[in-house]
Amino acid sequence: MAVDRRGLTEPVDVLVVGAGPTGLAAALQAHGHGATVRVVERRTEVFRPSRAMIMHPRTLECLRPLGVTDALLDRADISPRAEVHLGRRRVSVQLSELALPDTAFPHLTLVRQMDVETVLAQALTHRGVTVERGVELADIATAEGVVGAALRSSSGIEEAPCRFVVGCDGATSTVRSLAGIGWRGASYRQEVVLADVELGGELTPNALHVAAGRTGLLFLFALGEGATWRVLATRPAGGPVENDFGQPGEGVPAAEIQQLLDQSGLGVAVQELRWSAKVPLQHRLAATYRYRQLFLAGDAAHTHSPAGAQGMNTGIQDAINLGWKLAYAAGDGSAYGDLLDSYDQERRPVARRVLAMTHAIFFAEASTHPLPALLRGTLAPLLAPAAPLLLRHEQFLAETIRTLSQLRVNHRSSVLSQDGTPSSGQNLRSGDRLPDATVICDGGAVRLHELTAAPGIHLLLSGDVDLVDSPGPRVHVHRLTGGPGPEVLAVRPDGYIGYRSGPKGAAKLNAWLRLVGAG
Repeated sequence: MAVDRRGLTEPVDVLVVGAGPTGLAAALQAHGHGATVRVVERRTEVFRPSRAMIMHPRTLECLRPLGVTDALLDRADISPRAEVHLGRRRVSVQLSELALPDTAFPHLTLVRQMDVETVLAQALTHRGVTVERGVELADIATAEGVVGAALRSSSGIEEAPCRFVVGCDGATSTVRSLAGIGWRGASYRQEVVLADVELGGELTPNALHVAAGRTGLLFLFALGEGATWRVLATRPAGGPVENDFGQPGEGVPAAEIQQLLDQSGLGVAVQELRWSAKVPLQHRLAATYRYRQLFLAGDAAHTHSPAGAQGMNTGIQDAINLGWKLAYAAGDGSAYGDLLDSYDQERRPVARRVLAMTHAIFFAEASTHPLPALLRGTLAPLLAPAAPLLLRHEQFLAETIRTLSQLRVNHRSSVLSQDGTPSSGQNLRSGDRLPDATVICDGGAVRLHELTAAPGIHLLLSGDVDLVDSPGPRVHVHRLTGGPGPEVLAVRPDGYIGYRSGPKGAAKLNAWLRLVGAG
C-alpha cells in the first residue's frame, strides 16, 4: 500500500471494528477475560438515532458478569405497560414480573440503543479502553499467528498488528468484504419510518402503544431522544435505496407521519416533528462467521427486520459468546482451533432461526399481501373482545418472551459441550443455559446467577467431589450443599453448561478445561 504510514503500534490481542452495542460488548467480554483490546469506529460523532429500544432478559443475563446491568437498568423502564389498539378497543398489558422464575430479569426492558452504547463505552473507559473515533479499517493481511490491520484516520495510515479482528461494523461490513465472506439474502419491499414527535390527543403517557392497520403496525415508545414519543412504523418502500440498509436515511415529512398515525386509528396529531428518517430493510446471513483470524458479529454477520426486537439482542449475545473465546485463545490461537470454530457452530444456527422467525413476524406485521392486511385491518378488530384473555395470560406472555429472548437456545451439539463418565442423570445437559435458582453455598442461600456473576469459568460441585488437580486462575470453584444439576458442572463465561458429570467423572474435567483454554 503506497501510503504515508505512522510507526508500527504495539500489537493487541483483539481489534474490534465498530462501536455499536455488539462491538462494545465484544470488547468488554474479551477484556474481562484477560485480552488486550482496541476498539475503532469510523463515525466521528457519538450520537446517532437509536434503532433498538428493547433489551431481552437473556441479554441482561449475558452482560451481568461484566458489571454493567445496574447502570443499564438505571436508564431503562423495567416495568413497562403496553397498550394494544385493535380498532376501538384497547388492551392494556403489563410486561413486568413475567412468569419467568429461572432468570433474575423476569421483565421486558425498554432502553434506547444510545443508552446501551453509553453504558458499555463508559465501562470500557473505566477499564482503560477508549473508543477511537474517526478511525476506519482500510486493509487486512492475515498471516500465521498475526493480523496486519491498516487503519485510516485524519493522521494517515497506521499499521495495527493484532491476534484477532472482530467485525462489528454493520451490514456493509468492511471486515466481511475484506475477508471475502458471502452475504446471502434479499431486501424487503417494506421500510421502517422512525420519528421523534410531540403528539396531541388522548394517549396514555409512559406506555408502549401498538396499533395494527391494513398497511402495517405502528409503535409509539415514550423514549424519544428529541421529543416525548418515538414513532416506529412500517410501510411499503418507495423508490430505490439511497443509504445503507438498516441505517436511518432521508427525513420523512410531518404530513406522512400524520398519515401513518391516522391509518393506525390512534386519533392523535403531530404537534411538532423533531427528527425523522426512513430505514430500508433486508434479511441476510453471512456464509460463515470466521475466516482465519477474522470474525463477524451482530449486523455484520446477520441482518433482518426489527420484528421481535432481535437485532441488538442477538448481536450482544454473539459478542458474549465470542469475546471470552478470543481472550482464552490469544496466547496461541493455533492450539485452540475447536474453541474458535465453536463460535460459528453455535451462533450461526441461532441467526438462521432468528431470520426465519423475524421474517414470519414481519410478514404478519408489515406485508401488504391481502392475507396479513386482512388479518390486521379486519379480523384483528373483530377478535378484539377475546384479545385480553390471550394477551394477559401469564404463561402465554412468559413463553413468548422466553422464545424472543433466546432463553431456549442451547449448544448441545457443540464441540465444547461434553459429559464425563459416568454422566449425571439430572435434567440439565451439557450445552444448556444454566437456569437461575436458589442454592446453598458456604452455608447461605444464593441465586446461581449471582454466584456466577463474574468473568471466568465457574465450577459447581455438589456432594463429595474432589478435583484431581487445582484449577487455574480462570476458574472459580463453588461447593453447593443443595441445588439443581449434576455433581460436577462447569459453566462457561457466557452462562452455558460446558461440562457435566457424576461424582466419578471429575477426572475428565481437566481435559475440558484445556479444550477451552482455562486449563
